[in-house]
Amino acid sequence: MTHQQTEAADSRFRALPDRWMWPVRLAAVAVALLAINQAFNFHFFIGYTLLANRYLYSILLFIIPVIYILIPATARATKTHVPWYDVVGAVLSFLVLAYLIANSLRMIENGWELAAPPQAVYVAILFWVLIFEASRRAGGNALAVVVGVISLYPLYADVMPGPIAGFSSPLDVVAGYHAMSNESAMGIPLRAFGNLVVGFIIFGVALQHTGAGRFFINLAFALLGHVRGGPGKVAILSSGLMGSMSGSVVTNVMTTGVMTIPAMRKVGLSAKFSAGVEACASTGGVLMPPVMGTTAFIMANFLGVPYANIAIAAAIPSMLYFLGLFIQIDARAAREEIRGLDHSDLPSLRQTISEGWYYIFAFGLLIFMLIVLKREALAPYYATPVLIIINQIAAKKDRWGWRDLVAFVDTMAKLFAELVGVLAGIGLIIGALSMTGLVGTLVNDLISLAGGSVLMLLIMGAATSFVLGIGMTVTAAYIFLAILLAPALTSVGLDPMAVHMFILYWGMLSFITPPVALGAFAAATIAKADPMKTGFEAMRLGSIIYFIPFFFVFDPALILNGTAWDTLTAFGFVVLAIFVGTGGLQGYVVGIGNILKGHVLELPARILLVAGCIPIGMPGGGILGINKFSMLAAGAVLILPVLLAAAIHNRGVNKKSVHLA
Repeated sequence: MTHQQTEAADSRFRALPDRWMWPVRLAAVAVALLAINQAFNFHFFIGYTLLANRYLYSILLFIIPVIYILIPATARATKTHVPWYDVVGAVLSFLVLAYLIANSLRMIENGWELAAPPQAVYVAILFWVLIFEASRRAGGNALAVVVGVISLYPLYADVMPGPIAGFSSPLDVVAGYHAMSNESAMGIPLRAFGNLVVGFIIFGVALQHTGAGRFFINLAFALLGHVRGGPGKVAILSSGLMGSMSGSVVTNVMTTGVMTIPAMRKVGLSAKFSAGVEACASTGGVLMPPVMGTTAFIMANFLGVPYANIAIAAAIPSMLYFLGLFIQIDARAAREEIRGLDHSDLPSLRQTISEGWYYIFAFGLLIFMLIVLKREALAPYYATPVLIIINQIAAKKDRWGWRDLVAFVDTMAKLFAELVGVLAGIGLIIGALSMTGLVGTLVNDLISLAGGSVLMLLIMGAATSFVLGIGMTVTAAYIFLAILLAPALTSVGLDPMAVHMFILYWGMLSFITPPVALGAFAAATIAKADPMKTGFEAMRLGSIIYFIPFFFVFDPALILNGTAWDTLTAFGFVVLAIFVGTGGLQGYVVGIGNILKGHVLELPARILLVAGCIPIGMPGGGILGINKFSMLAAGAVLILPVLLAAAIHNRGVNKKSVHLA
């Protein structure tokens, strides 16, 4: 990574001298060894395989103190040394978790989660406070507000109004439940981290530190850089590949954008358009298999299915999203007559592959173990050492030295800290809702509020997912809604996998939608474009992502839950819808040309194309109650006259151009 990229990625963390960083590095290595020991039952490092709760407490023992050391309490706090109060927080975290580890078997045998002895209650209260502050530092103030209010909810649930009333409990019981049950801080989010996510974080960091980012970018340039609007298409391919392994939109933008955005500017694409393309591509990368980021692994735990099922279900929706981006870039390039880069400015495909073939091999090994062998918990622990060993033998530019190894561990420690803080805090939310029984009653209340309408319930869900995605991480927003909203949606007959994917997609939209649009704003800084204009450009470019979740939640064949014929026909109709809708957004349809360019009716015509794509992409029958033929007819009525008028108009323009020539 370049200095600029590293600085952007590390801006939230302190820049500390080695006397502080070495304990942090040792903690990160300890977590990696614990995870390997637990996955393979090796019985090394600690002599035996840990009980589930002791294993998770051990992860927190190493990582929570790291959060207090690495992440300052406020943005204005010092970032060059650790103040005394953070040292106190780190030491207290270590001592509290050491106590919980020492008593982990006793708390299971004696039911401490509901009846802890007095000493354990005091420790549990301190644990609660320390985890809350760690989650605030890792996830931000918006997450902290939600975690704080809801984790305290069992104390006052009985005095809340009807729809949100629940069973209340005294402070000692609530604290014990948060600290010692398997449904709160030690619940699904942290279990997913310990059992699945650790290995994929290590794999992703290894890929980045062995030069995978440069390889994927060079590969994309070699394949697509010369075609019409080539650099924009390069951004889609490279950012999709990078995002698939990094799981972070902003990191993806800062890694690939520094190369793709200047290349797009070079061929004549505007600054805001170039930044918008990069933001959309980086957002889509997190939704693309085989490695989709933390949220997908947690989704697998919620649904009780192998991670491979999530990756397979995500394949067609992510393909459709990237297809929409690709067509829009091609349409913009055609409309503005933007060519690709000269072959002399592009890397050689043969040389690129010869220098980085082992990245493809490592990915292939990972996919084989995920999809074919279905060993998702073990796959990254095989792929990572294979990648590093081959890199040390075959690579010349990216062979690791001591400093590279240290940088690898530092990056791993920061990712562990950020993620564990968020997941432990979200666990407190789950625990509070579990204690009060609110989830069960809220399902009926949501259905009643929507008037029994599935579409209205989905719109409510989309809006809530989007709003929560603005204020907190995608993982946090997903978990919150997977508890509260998903049961209501599945209870009205929607496919569970489609519902959870729907929530994930809408939670991601805040990265490209103003007023927040973190991905778009990060890209705008590279392109030196207006952040808000970039956000709206990204919103238009990525507009297909607003519709895709509705397409697959109404037709689960798009997530491969149906017959081969159902999937094929559904895919074909959505591709047609994307082809027409994106043509309307950019004012150009392949085979037709410009859509009434310069004509007074251009804008209405383009609006009709976008409107006409919706009934084409939506399935017929079922929940909507309208047969597919009627929907196709409605779409055709809107679309065909526009395409015919555009073809006639373009023929007239071409004849006039020939005559003038």
